[in-house]
Amino acid sequence: MDNKLLLIIIDGVPWRNWRRLFGNLEGWVDSGDARVWKIRSVLPSTSASCYASIHTGVAPAVHGCTGNDNVFRLGQPDVFGQIRKVGGITGAVAHSYWSEFFNRAPFDPVRDIEYDEPESDTINHGRFHTMSGYGLINQMTPSDADLFATLTRLCETRQLNYGMLHSCTLDSMGHRFFHECQEMDHACFKLDEMLAPYITRWRQAGYEVIVTADHGQDARGHHGGRDPLQQEAALYYFGAAEGPDPDAEIDQLQLAPTILTRLGAPVADTMKARAFLR
Repeated sequence: MDNKLLLIIIDGVPWRNWRRLFGNLEGWVDSGDARVWKIRSVLPSTSASCYASIHTGVAPAVHGCTGNDNVFRLGQPDVFGQIRKVGGITGAVAHSYWSEFFNRAPFDPVRDIEYDEPESDTINHGRFHTMSGYGLINQMTPSDADLFATLTRLCETRQLNYGMLHSCTLDSMGHRFFHECQEMDHACFKLDEMLAPYITRWRQAGYEVIVTADHGQDARGHHGGRDPLQQEAALYYFGAAEGPDPDAEIDQLQLAPTILTRLGAPVADTMKARAFLR
């Protein structure tokens, strides 16, 4: 496999916050170096259900994860496994749910918090965190700067064809402070500022890059339902592929077949949605 792609998932950011607060990403849209579309999450628009759908390409009603309290090893084909079928190298820097969904469950922090398994059928190089003790007064989220550096280290030392990163910082901030506040404005700006140098470095290393969210959040910091603020997010794409019209809306189930198509890996029969990049 010669192609390379990174998926960056910034948890819990609604469409309106992407477009008004992420100045570096929007600057690349203005310059033509990136393109942006609206993406609509599956239902329920809650974190674990969305994680599972992003990588399996099927709805929660099919894969069975109905929320954050229902996490298990999924049975459907997924992006990591399809890439491994053709010899691609995969890596993930993310919440421990991702390891449980796509590698093994339950999560054992000593065994699974960091692993390098070249023969794995799914994730070869995993760096995970649990956020144990999470609550409104203690977010327990790692610094995004550290997460971006960790993914970059995996790319440069393990020669990843596909890497995904998931950060919960802004989702946790939104639950705590809601969205119309100075704290949230600053948090979005700081994440955008920390992410930007890494996008440049990843692009120089030959990676296509997708930056998006698993879901949005409404004015009270809630998500899970159909409200547009809860379901709608932005998707930024850095790469040479052709995409849909700027006003097109992407279905979250299109992500899995799109990633596999860009990497030259087989799209599983269960992934019915059409790739949006070509």
